[in-house]
Amino acid sequence: MTPAPSIVVIGGGPRGTGVIERIAANAVELYGDRPLDLHVVDPHPAGGGRIWRPDQSPLLWMNSMAEDVTMFADETVELAGPVVAGPALDAWAEDVRAGRITPDADPAVLAEIHGLAGADFPTRRLQSAYLRWTYERALAALPPGITVHEHRTTALAVTGPRGGRQRVRLQDRPEPLLADLVVLTVGHLDAEQDPEQQGLADFARRHALVHLPPDFTADSDLDALRPGEPVIVRGFGLAFVDLMVLLTEGRGGRHENGEYLPSGREPVLYVGSRRGVPYHAKIGYPWTGERPPLPQHLGPTWTEEMLSRTGPLDFRRDIWPAVAKELGHAHYHRLFTAHPERTALAHEVFAEKYAAADPGSPELAGLIAEAVPDPADRLDLDALDRPLDGVRHDSPEAFQEALRAHITADLARRHDPERSEDLAVFLGLLSAYAQLIRLGDIGSWWHGFFSYLASGPPGPRLHQLLALSRAGVVRFLGADLTVETDEEQGLFRARSATVPGARTEARALVEARLPDPSLRHTASPLLRALRDGGAAITDAGLLAVDPADGRVLDDEGRPHPRRLALGPFTTARSGGAFTRPRTGGPAFRQNDAAARAALTFLRDLSCRGLLAS
Repeated sequence: MTPAPSIVVIGGGPRGTGVIERIAANAVELYGDRPLDLHVVDPHPAGGGRIWRPDQSPLLWMNSMAEDVTMFADETVELAGPVVAGPALDAWAEDVRAGRITPDADPAVLAEIHGLAGADFPTRRLQSAYLRWTYERALAALPPGITVHEHRTTALAVTGPRGGRQRVRLQDRPEPLLADLVVLTVGHLDAEQDPEQQGLADFARRHALVHLPPDFTADSDLDALRPGEPVIVRGFGLAFVDLMVLLTEGRGGRHENGEYLPSGREPVLYVGSRRGVPYHAKIGYPWTGERPPLPQHLGPTWTEEMLSRTGPLDFRRDIWPAVAKELGHAHYHRLFTAHPERTALAHEVFAEKYAAADPGSPELAGLIAEAVPDPADRLDLDALDRPLDGVRHDSPEAFQEALRAHITADLARRHDPERSEDLAVFLGLLSAYAQLIRLGDIGSWWHGFFSYLASGPPGPRLHQLLALSRAGVVRFLGADLTVETDEEQGLFRARSATVPGARTEARALVEARLPDPSLRHTASPLLRALRDGGAAITDAGLLAVDPADGRVLDDEGRPHPRRLALGPFTTARSGGAFTRPRTGGPAFRQNDAAARAALTFLRDLSCRGLLAS
């Protein structure tokens, strides 16, 4: 008897769930009623996967409002397949309250759902329930010929010839899964320590110190950080926010009326980073009025021109000028249309001259100076990126006051509709990201800049940070942070250019950031096997995939007919945040293209009778 075709999706988190939703949406058109075995491999519950698993602290929040999170495409997404409407997180919660949906969630999560409003920042365990429901809805939408098999284990390797069935080796399973096609959606994975981190770990072992390498904060051994003792923290993004919460409220402290009341079990966190400031707060007001027309200077035509060039692209030379002009277009369109009293030139005149001027040219700078009298109303991307460049303080105490003032001003601006050009720039960032992911590996700087401006923490978290700073539980170190080891004293030592001459010594060091997604240092045996088996790896260590459908490329640039991959470890990476409704989310387009490629391949394979090869 000829076996049914089989597809193995490795990784049951949001990306894998998104691919399965697209398989369900496209199956009737592309595959019909043929039989198909769909295997889902993940050691954690499918839907949320590891990062969004349900057993997390209720203190950990998403960094997006409920109304800004959806797992479903809409008419703004460029899809070859059908759009299947589905609720955003806030609408889903309303359906739960109305009894139209009954999620499989524990009573505490159900209570959170019943109290959720669209502008709230949900807990991660609540998001886990939404993701699990999305996964189960996708399974229910599959045609009856598709049989689903869940494997709560880890995939260790994918082997097999290009022209034949693949073998997926599983942990603690003697027999491999046989697959006609494999889709890798494994998300963020652990990494081996690079030489610097290995050196720091060895130093910590020699001197009985604590060194926590890059990791998912919820999985780090925070019990090793002792109450009252100084801890050097390198990293000021979202991983730091999680660390801050778990080591303060998570140890019994309380925030009341803008003050932090310590429990006495907190360590003292000395935090610094390359920028020396936290990510910008999430914008706290809705969009009103006319939207900037996007894309304008960085659209599909520009992207195709970049892809047609021979030789590698240089981000600063070839890409950044168009990005800067696009973000400027969004900024000034909003300024002229919503706040014309702060401009000195007719919008039509400015727009025509802006479009004609070269990015970064003296003509463009002169036009902006003429049309926007107040420098505070002009978009200065370099100053946004490095606000502490050239800033020096005479003492650590002076810097504490200055950075609290910086955070306070950021919070005020990000919640002030009179500064709505910031929200326009956010929309410009989303539009630019949708184009730039088509270019593949463009280096890590852009992803960091995007996250710093667009994927910062909820405003309440920065208010908590201010309270912790005033209470002395958090101390700011500054920009361009360096960490040294002192063999004689047996201590870590941190220095920053922001406060010359100051130094901080501690017996504990935490690297507050996610592991590098590079396959060169991955701890995943699955990805190591791909890397060592001839898959193409970019200079940044990402798995090279065909931008059209996510097929894995080999060293000669040939797409593998039976292996697809999507996610942060590939050149098909997209923004780390969930998609906002009506923003044309590129992840949906990628998922749809991969699902359609998989179904078409399996259909053709079935029709040719090649399943047993």
